[in-house]
Amino acid sequence: MKASAAACALALLSPLPALAAPGQISDGVVKIGILTDMSGAYSGMGGPGSVVAAQMAVDDCLRGPCKGMKIELLSADHQNKPDIASGKAREWLDRDKVDALADLTNSAGALAVQKLIKEKGGIALYSGPATTRLTNEDCAANGFHWMFDTYAMANGAAATLTKNGMKNWYFLTVDYAFGHSLEKDTGEIVRANGGKVLGSVRHPLGASDFSSFLLQAQSSKAQVIGLANGAQDTVNAIKAAREFGVGGKDQQIAALLVFLTDVHALGLETAQGLSFTDGFYWDMDEATRGFAARFAKLHKGGAKPTMVQAGVYSSVLHYLKSVAALGSDDSTLVAKKMRELPIEDAVMRNASIRPDGRVIHDMYLFQVKKPAESKAAWDYYKLVSTIPAASAFKPLEQSSCELISKK
Repeated sequence: MKASAAACALALLSPLPALAAPGQISDGVVKIGILTDMSGAYSGMGGPGSVVAAQMAVDDCLRGPCKGMKIELLSADHQNKPDIASGKAREWLDRDKVDALADLTNSAGALAVQKLIKEKGGIALYSGPATTRLTNEDCAANGFHWMFDTYAMANGAAATLTKNGMKNWYFLTVDYAFGHSLEKDTGEIVRANGGKVLGSVRHPLGASDFSSFLLQAQSSKAQVIGLANGAQDTVNAIKAAREFGVGGKDQQIAALLVFLTDVHALGLETAQGLSFTDGFYWDMDEATRGFAARFAKLHKGGAKPTMVQAGVYSSVLHYLKSVAALGSDDSTLVAKKMRELPIEDAVMRNASIRPDGRVIHDMYLFQVKKPAESKAAWDYYKLVSTIPAASAFKPLEQSSCELISKK
């Protein structure tokens, strides 16, 4: 009887290892791939700096909850081409058994990756792309939009300008998913605040000559020329506007997406007075300054982190904390745990993850300082106002994400 009882007990226990398998680290290692623009128009705000930020997150987690874990970091340049982004992501997921993809700068590339992870699994941590489609019609249970999106960027400066009487807008838009989304979201906010959109002109990503686009926008007689582009395109458009005398007393240039590296490239003499929304600034408090000082020691030229690079740090750290808490890199389990755990780091304030994968947190309206106001290198912004997390992003009830209950 005793032997029979023991055999029965073993029979009952024998399935447990198979059930526990999803709660283990596959291959004994957690692999994270940084897929970004390493040398093109977006390399300054993402690129090598995103790899630095991800390594900082890995190191910080290994000193804490990830102690004893084996973590590998990979990186690749998608060249701002959706097919390359999708191909590299597929290779990483299929051949290299990468568990999570991060940064993913370029909205078209991000949408291609989002489609792929729905099919193959894995986790995507988007801090570089801006399109709101990632948490709306193209949302995924395992895709997380971390730092900013086109709605949040429009919700700050565009709403403020329109409310202050700058009612008529014309857009100069980069011609792919990101620009289209930024123009659409900004136009909706302009109209919601009593304004009017007079038209738009579109330019290719990485355009070198903005003269014809700007003169077309100027001839519209709109009060505001909204730059629905980013990074090097924004820098080149603003420089050209200054050169051709576009924008002034009766017509204002509104840069809808500005990164710290853009202001650095423009210089304060040219950039002074620009107002825009941002999700992170290195000189906000002791925590951000400490993070930025560490980053600057590791990054080329002592550059301070952009909100994209700060978002890579925050997203990778939160992902790793979730894996550590589970003892598993199973993407379905990790995605659930990521929504459960609080986001706590040096970057985010009042942050949480919604069911649609949108990470909400405080956003900020900044203005670029005059040269005389800047006291040190990278001392570029002054805070105008804080946009609380609850109102910074598109309301959940307006989401078209299939993960949202419509009850």
